[in-house]
Amino acid sequence: MTSADSVSVLELTLHGAKVGYLAGYQDGRTILTFSPEFIVNQARPTFSLITSTAFPKAEGLMKKPWVKNQKLHPVLSNLLPEGALREYLAQTLKTHTDNEFELFAHLGQDLPGALIATAVEPEAIPDYVLDARARANAVKHVIQDKKKHFSLAGVQMKFSMREKDGRYQIAESGAVGDWIIKTPSTTHKHVPLNEYTAMRLAELAGVTIPDIRLVEMDKLEQLPAINLPNEHYAFAIQRFDRQNGERIHMEDFAQLLVKYPQDKYSSANYQQIGKILYDYAGDGLGDVQQLARRLLVNILLANGDAHLKNWSVLYPDKVTPTLSPAYDIVTTRVYMGDEHEFALNLGKGKDWYQASMMQFEYWSDKTGIPWRAIRPHLLDTIEKARSLWPDALKELPMDDVHKAGLTAHWQKLHPDFRIEMS
Repeated sequence: MTSADSVSVLELTLHGAKVGYLAGYQDGRTILTFSPEFIVNQARPTFSLITSTAFPKAEGLMKKPWVKNQKLHPVLSNLLPEGALREYLAQTLKTHTDNEFELFAHLGQDLPGALIATAVEPEAIPDYVLDARARANAVKHVIQDKKKHFSLAGVQMKFSMREKDGRYQIAESGAVGDWIIKTPSTTHKHVPLNEYTAMRLAELAGVTIPDIRLVEMDKLEQLPAINLPNEHYAFAIQRFDRQNGERIHMEDFAQLLVKYPQDKYSSANYQQIGKILYDYAGDGLGDVQQLARRLLVNILLANGDAHLKNWSVLYPDKVTPTLSPAYDIVTTRVYMGDEHEFALNLGKGKDWYQASMMQFEYWSDKTGIPWRAIRPHLLDTIEKARSLWPDALKELPMDDVHKAGLTAHWQKLHPDFRIEMS
């Protein structure tokens, strides 16, 4: 850009509906202006729960532009990757990792969920988006091509891929990749084996998960030139925001609660997640029963990373939220030494080893959910874990050292949740 005041604009669409326009200024300001038609459309698809027709303040929130400095609004910022994938992307674009508008524009054809961002020619920008001075400095800054780029929120290196005949290729930009492939970690050993095992155990305890696989590294094609450890397997999880070639909109709980990614551990608790599901989901009671089951499974599996971004909702009917299948369940304690806490507060505390049925009852009460509707699901979860996990763990591919760490963890839990090896 030649001017300090220059601005580029992206059109945001969702299931064919024009949500609005995102303007990115050279000085780092970003402004999201909602389309007047979108605001008044009572049948509009849900862009975020706070813009849903079910949300009481939605229209007022959308009538005023969402202005941010340096960062995008959290609803958009959370669609971008973190950590190594973000650094890799920024290096590829020769831009700074904090330049969220440019990253977002580059990834706009394959963001998580169903939102699509497309660069707009200056003459096609509606009058309500820019004032006269800004219009004079408008440029189509971003070139969106068909190269292989995509956004997957999270810290770990992962790739959106399409599977054909047992081999996996990175999907072209704008194409619908059907698998997320997580390559081995450069900092922790055998993470794919850990995650696969933890997810399978969670499934045995009644947790809803997508299809998952371990994929041999030599079945992955066109990976970028990144340094990876000499491990045999990657972890593959089917994308639940893509189905039969179609996009399904989704958002994580950092977006739902309008929190930035850096606040994913510190700015909310599991009561808030439960209350949102109970109040707004199509099957609110069913979703919070599944939530309670997953919370207990995270304790049993020593997963301390179930932060706001590791819980999501889908909008399968384009309007009403439903709890997504589980993802990112890992026995983190085997990597974190003396880790012993939830990612977020559950009821009165965060310590796994003090968690009991009483603590879940307190959580249920504070969330406004009848305890009689939650208790049987927790009892079923622990019964399944106790009866199925010890034998299953012996057959699953988790590293033996990690298996020993997990079974030692089981012995330290409150008697309500303790699991004995057979």
